[in-house]
Amino acid sequence: MEEKLTKEQLKEEFINIAKDNIKREGIEKLLDYLQKTDFFEAPASTKFHSAYEGGLCEHSINVYNRFVQNLKIEYGVNWQDVMNLESATIIALFHDICKANFYKQELRNVKEDGVWVQKPFYTVEDTLPYGHGEKSVYIINGFLRLTREEAMAINWHMGGFDARVKGGFYGLENVFYTYPTALLFHVSDVEATYLDEKPLND
Repeated sequence: MEEKLTKEQLKEEFINIAKDNIKREGIEKLLDYLQKTDFFEAPASTKFHSAYEGGLCEHSINVYNRFVQNLKIEYGVNWQDVMNLESATIIALFHDICKANFYKQELRNVKEDGVWVQKPFYTVEDTLPYGHGEKSVYIINGFLRLTREEAMAINWHMGGFDARVKGGFYGLENVFYTYPTALLFHVSDVEATYLDEKPLND
């Protein structure tokens, strides 16, 4: 079984991938911004996948690995003719930047062996209620310029789970037909969530 990385090791891996693969103007400012937030300490969810310190960073790396793998499977050795590594890295590493400064840790009473003890848990405190994927696009664009394909993949990475789709938006299939890499990215996100990560109680 592969040894689990510490949150410090995950942070180092994330930053190294970003610096190695992304040369676009603004990447240094974006990384500086992230380090002023709780991105590298935050969970990926309150109680579902990677709901622990460093989980958000770990999830982003897992999605990056899945996305590059899926691009290679779908498009073969010349996959970068379809989407280059820089774009794939930007999409994957920053798709959930909307979750920085989003979770708050609180304490609740839990009975263990007949004794009440206080246990930490995560709640949501959304100080910028701008949505999910669209919020990530908004934040990233404040530092570096996204291509339309990158913005579409990040904006719609939740696929059918997106609140807009649940609310009756019918344009998602058009998004995926027009930008098939956005579909591959959604699949990569789902694979990382359910195959590479575990819910809190497992």
